[in-house]
Amino acid sequence: MKKRYLSLIILTGIIMFLAACGKDEVQPVAINADTDKCEVCNMAVVDDQFATQIVLESGKSMVFDDIGCMYEWIDSNKNEELAGKFVRDYHNNEWISMDDATYIYNQSIKTPMAYNVISFKDKTTAEDFLKENEGSTLMTSKDLAEHGWKQNKDMKHMGDMENQSHGDAEDSESKDSH
Repeated sequence: MKKRYLSLIILTGIIMFLAACGKDEVQPVAINADTDKCEVCNMAVVDDQFATQIVLESGKSMVFDDIGCMYEWIDSNKNEELAGKFVRDYHNNEWISMDDATYIYNQSIKTPMAYNVISFKDKTTAEDFLKENEGSTLMTSKDLAEHGWKQNKDMKHMGDMENQSHGDAEDSESKDSH
């Protein structure tokens, strides 16, 4: 009986040790709006609901100002090993694993680079947004991978200061980076 009890304690200890030795969960890093630039369009990344982030297996973190920019980077860097992909909840800016989020595409949604996709932590909130905004499409992360990532050219030139400044920079850089 003592041997069995001792074996159980040792086995439990080994299991706990092995579980503790596992990889730490990858987490997004804080965004510094004064210095962080989008990896694709080189625009400043504001610490808001449109910011996204990729963490590479090497530990390097890269930020993007729009989900569409992040997908452009992913498409151009298929050989990179990704440890984590993160988006923000549209309502409270909470970081969410990209695979766990629910997305809405709507051409009338203003996003920094006019890709018109926003993310939600839970499907119910996304469905509520969908009901209130005609022309919206509910999407999963799998749907995003198959989405035709095109910028809404009309949205880029609407005239408000933020979108106009993004649009001007994008137009001047589009020959080189897109």
